[in-house]
Amino acid sequence: MTDPISHQNGAAQRLTRSAVRVTFLGIAANAFLAILKGVSGVLGNSYALIADAVESMLDIFHGLIVYSGLTIAATEPDENHPYGHGKAEPIAAIVASGGLIFAAALLSWASLQRILSPEDVAPHPLTLAVIIVVLLLKETMYQVVRRVGDRIGSIAVKTDAWHHRSDALTSLAAFFGILIAVVGGEGYETADDWAALAACAIIAYNGVRLLWPALNEIMDVAPPPEVEQAVREMATQVDGVTGTERCLVRKMGFDYYVDLHVQVDGMMSVREGHDVAHQVKDAIRADEPRIRDVMIHIEPNDDSPE
Repeated sequence: MTDPISHQNGAAQRLTRSAVRVTFLGIAANAFLAILKGVSGVLGNSYALIADAVESMLDIFHGLIVYSGLTIAATEPDENHPYGHGKAEPIAAIVASGGLIFAAALLSWASLQRILSPEDVAPHPLTLAVIIVVLLLKETMYQVVRRVGDRIGSIAVKTDAWHHRSDALTSLAAFFGILIAVVGGEGYETADDWAALAACAIIAYNGVRLLWPALNEIMDVAPPPEVEQAVREMATQVDGVTGTERCLVRKMGFDYYVDLHVQVDGMMSVREGHDVAHQVKDAIRADEPRIRDVMIHIEPNDDSPE
């Protein structure tokens, strides 16, 4: 029989490797796009594209934060952190979300300044081709990273995926702003700046939206109901268990910690109850490798004194 602890550690390592790979892929893509959009925005006189480049640079920063959070979260428990370091992951997501909101505020201010003091030069039409390339790449990155985040249940990776989607949406706003400025000609030059302002609103919205799940995880919000249901079902399949009462599950990084009350025959000896508790714990961890620990409390299922 596979040792549940070794099985759990191996699964956690695989999840961490998947998260790190996709995070580094995103960092490389954002570095390329930041240079492409920044140079194109300066040469093509598009502030919306420059704002988009700034977001890509922030996404590099975000990717590094996510990487750091994942690395720390995967560290084994120690004397000072007996429950592990899983909280590092949602903390990384909170920092990254805060970066998005801060960037949106700064770019919004700059966009408003340009709208109030408009320039007479419209963006170059070739900047539209650059944005099409950006849109295709960023949407592809969103789909890839989102699938990994959903598969491993990582709030930080999911946040990283939405950074890619946010970048795609801001690029789309820039595309329409530049298109209006190019087609409209004289008098429509500020369309590009209005597009940059719209992009900032999208960035801020995503920053706030991504902040809440991370805060919830820090506050030990309950996981999806199917997690608790699976724990209860596995417990009741163990010989000697007649039912379950209280079941509390909390998530830390990639791992879950469970507090479970199981019912047994009230006449069962302490030794027998102890053995049943260990069997329940091993069965649950073997069935779901992401459950790192299970605290079992034995309850009599009759009127016998506890």
